[in-house]
Amino acid sequence: MAPVSLQSTYKMVSGYEIPVVGFGVYQTPPEITEKVTLKALETGYRHIDSAKAYANEKECAEALKKSGIGRSKIFFTTKVPRSCMSYEKAKEAIEQSIAATDLGYIDLVLLHAPYGGKEGRLGAWRALVEAQKAGHIRSIGVSNYGIHHLEELEEYINSGVGGQISVGQYEIHPWCAREDIAAWLKKRNVVVEAYSPLVQAQRMDEPVLQNLAKKHNKTPAQILIRWSLQKGYVPLPKSVTDSRIVENMQVFDFELSGEDMESLNTGIYAPVCWDPVKDVPL
Repeated sequence: MAPVSLQSTYKMVSGYEIPVVGFGVYQTPPEITEKVTLKALETGYRHIDSAKAYANEKECAEALKKSGIGRSKIFFTTKVPRSCMSYEKAKEAIEQSIAATDLGYIDLVLLHAPYGGKEGRLGAWRALVEAQKAGHIRSIGVSNYGIHHLEELEEYINSGVGGQISVGQYEIHPWCAREDIAAWLKKRNVVVEAYSPLVQAQRMDEPVLQNLAKKHNKTPAQILIRWSLQKGYVPLPKSVTDSRIVENMQVFDFELSGEDMESLNTGIYAPVCWDPVKDVPL
């Protein structure tokens, strides 16, 4: 793969750039979110991934403002909650996120999961498109959509409502690789983001990880983040520990070989989070 660094970006179909690694704040308590987000920005992260459902958008935005880093240099993501999957509810959720963050614009807003039934999903997308056209949002996308949901949305987009899927965000790691979805998205030049890339620390003792960590003199977490980068994904590691926030970024000075990557092709499908991809019908 071409050399990448923490400053590297991918160009999205919207025309905007997205940093190759993001800092996740899922389940980070609001009272410490500002502190850990500031630490991440100090470490060099320029991409923060929040969501309305996390109840810490405002605290992330405060960290961005206090960091001293120019607004245009930081990429901020939030998401429309699963409970707001209709045109009116999504519109209201987007307006609330814009007001809570007060950043001038939001770089990326995703539909958090494909709930709400067909009418609800498509209505929520229309609300995203309108907010993007109004200049409040720069790029839009989806999270946890199965291929059937993606194809439903693609048909709706092509019917004239417009908008482009810039990003698809999923739980992705060697024990939940989602190769079929990733291939669908990549074929359309959609950036694939990987949340829970560290498998919520539930697989750190796996022999394959331990062996690769020893081989490269890295931690299992660093191996997993590097795997994600070499797959061409945007990993979103999270931590509330200063040392790990730094450690998770020390992944640009080594490369996994083809054999290493193949050894992480486990063939196992074992998500550690929810799984709307499989559980939400059309």
